[in-house]
Amino acid sequence: MTDATANEKAAALRALHVPGSPLVVPNVWDAASARAVEAAGFPVVATGSAAIAPVLGYDDGEATPVEEMLAAVARIVRAVGVPVTADMERGYGLKPAELVARLAATGAVGCNLEDSDPRTDEMVDADEQAAFLGAVRAAATEAGVDLVINARVDTYMNGTGTPSERLAESVRRGGLYLRAGADCVYPIFVSDAGVVRALAEGIDGPINVLFRPGTPSIGELAALGVARVSFGHGLHSAVQAYTAQMVAAIQAGNSPYPPGLTAG
Repeated sequence: MTDATANEKAAALRALHVPGSPLVVPNVWDAASARAVEAAGFPVVATGSAAIAPVLGYDDGEATPVEEMLAAVARIVRAVGVPVTADMERGYGLKPAELVARLAATGAVGCNLEDSDPRTDEMVDADEQAAFLGAVRAAATEAGVDLVINARVDTYMNGTGTPSERLAESVRRGGLYLRAGADCVYPIFVSDAGVVRALAEGIDGPINVLFRPGTPSIGELAALGVARVSFGHGLHSAVQAYTAQMVAAIQAGNSPYPPGLTAG
C-alpha cells in the first residue's frame, strides 16, 4: 500500500526547491546530527554519503555495503519528522526498481544520483545516465512512490575541457536529466558566481549548489537563482577536525573544552 504520508513529504520537499529562495540543507551523518538539524528549524534533512561512509567504517565511493547505507538512512528517517532525502551515489549497483523499493522502505522521499562512476571517477555517458534516471522515475511511478530526484552533474569534478565547454556540457546534461524525470540538477563543485548564474539561467529547472569555503554566501546564491544549497560532507569533516583538536588537547593534559562550553 502506498504510504500517503511519505508521498506528502515528497511533495513538500519538491515544493521547497524555489529559485531565488533556496532550500538549505546541512547534510547529516547519523540520527543525532539529523535531530540537531531538525531542532534548528530546517524543514528537510539530507544525508551525505561521504559523511556516513566513514561513520560506518568505509571509504566514500560506494565502498559501503548497500545494506549498511540503507540501514543508516532508515535510522535517520526514524529520528526525525521532516522529509529526508538520501545521497545514494550512483545507486550502489541496484536496478532502478530495487533502488526505488529499498529506498522507499527506509522512509526517505528523495535521493541524489550522480553521473560519474564513484569507483573510477569516470564520467558516465550523458544519455546512459538520462536513461538510468528515467528508469528510476518510471519505477517510482509504477510503484506509486513520489520520489524527489536530485541529479548530480559531475562535470566540474570529473569532467574535462575548457571552462566554456564544461559550462555547455553541464547545461546539456542538466536538461537531459530534467527531461528524463529529475526534479533538480546538482552541478557539484561550482563556486564562481558567474558560472552559477549561467547554470541557473541555462538549465530549465531548479539547481543545487554545494556550499563550501570560497562559495558565494547563501544570500548571494539566492540572488543568482539557486534553488537548493547543500553542504555535502563539510559539516562532518569540520566536526572530525574539531574532535581531533580536542583529543590532542587531552593528550597534552589540557581541557578540551572551550571557555563557556557546558559539556554533558
